[in-house]
Amino acid sequence: MGPILIFDKSSLQSLNIDEAGLLDHFYLSNITPVFFIETLADLEKEVKAGRTPEEVVGNLALKTPDMHSKPNIHHRTLLEGELSGEATIDMKYGRPHIGGGKPVELAGKIGVMFQQAPEEEALSRWQNHEFLELERQRAKKWRDGLSNINFEGQYEFFQSFFPMGKPKTLTDVKRFVDFYIDGPDQERVLIFGLTFIGVSEKFLIEIGTRWKNSGKLPIKEFAPYFTYVFSVDLFFNLAIASDIISRGRPSHKIDLSYLYYLPFCMVFTSNDKLHANIVPLFLRENQSFVLGKDLKEDLIKLDKHYSALPDEVKNQGLIRFAPYPPLDNEFLITRLWDKHMSKEWRENAKNHTPPSGKVKDNLLEEIKRLEKEAKPIPLGTKYNSDEVNNMILSRKVLSKKGKWPRFPPEVLESLKKEDQ
Repeated sequence: MGPILIFDKSSLQSLNIDEAGLLDHFYLSNITPVFFIETLADLEKEVKAGRTPEEVVGNLALKTPDMHSKPNIHHRTLLEGELSGEATIDMKYGRPHIGGGKPVELAGKIGVMFQQAPEEEALSRWQNHEFLELERQRAKKWRDGLSNINFEGQYEFFQSFFPMGKPKTLTDVKRFVDFYIDGPDQERVLIFGLTFIGVSEKFLIEIGTRWKNSGKLPIKEFAPYFTYVFSVDLFFNLAIASDIISRGRPSHKIDLSYLYYLPFCMVFTSNDKLHANIVPLFLRENQSFVLGKDLKEDLIKLDKHYSALPDEVKNQGLIRFAPYPPLDNEFLITRLWDKHMSKEWRENAKNHTPPSGKVKDNLLEEIKRLEKEAKPIPLGTKYNSDEVNNMILSRKVLSKKGKWPRFPPEVLESLKKEDQ
């Protein structure tokens, strides 16, 4: 697994299935909720003659990373957790926030077990052109809602923010947003932000009370993720009010939604012009933005590089013959590993010994024992996810992605025997 990546639909659409296989191998993908709904919504989209919407969605589902990936929790759920004081949202290291984990205890050790997420199960069905009626209705509702988005009201309201004249560039808008959020009247900023994102009056009062009890901390410290989401929404509306972003494209609101998950990745990639202009303004120093076309070019080079290997090597699976990217800096993936991965990865790559290919019996036994004998930890019990002893993720993955086998033949044979 490599740098944690968030991609939008445009960047994944540009790849063929072989390139998608290499993407899944060298990156750990954080799949956002907006990507899932955008993909599903193509069921209601007009497509080229000779293709069906089901084929379009199925093809995209097939290219979606299924091995080194995990769906992120919806940003509204994260906001509710943070604003209620029940959760702390990590904003520093670019890690996905995943749900569904069940904490368990066995012999004094804590583990967390993750079953296949509903979104992952849905992608498996979509690959076979199998869609629930509820999903079709949701796709239609989403498409209808997109056509009804109107920015005129917000455009008029946010004109009042510029008594001294409108910003001229997106950079100016971002400076204005930062200045506003850091302003002296933090209570006013907090209340406006909560109201703007649609918090109910009852919840608003509860949050305000908790903020006052905290000693009236700067809202960046009190609720950093809320502050970030609010800054994204405020930036977008002020950029529209400044006539820098067009108010005539409802799809801009969907593109913006990807930014709600930007803190939870190391690398963000897109072919979208709006993303290319906005994302760099919100990146931390330990993050990178990569144009989708540059990502594709690099995957084409990787495909050519590994395709030159003998068949007997390639048949051993990516996990064996390419556990690390090439050490040559001409590859974008190599430079991204240098920036975002452990500083020792190059030395580890030079000294790497390919695994034998046999699944260790004691490992399988330990997993089975944890699944059968571990006892659930009572609800409300506090534990540090960074300090758990075991973490098990159950999922179904393709043994081959495009032309690329993923596992050594012995592993597949061993797992077949295990299933018998």
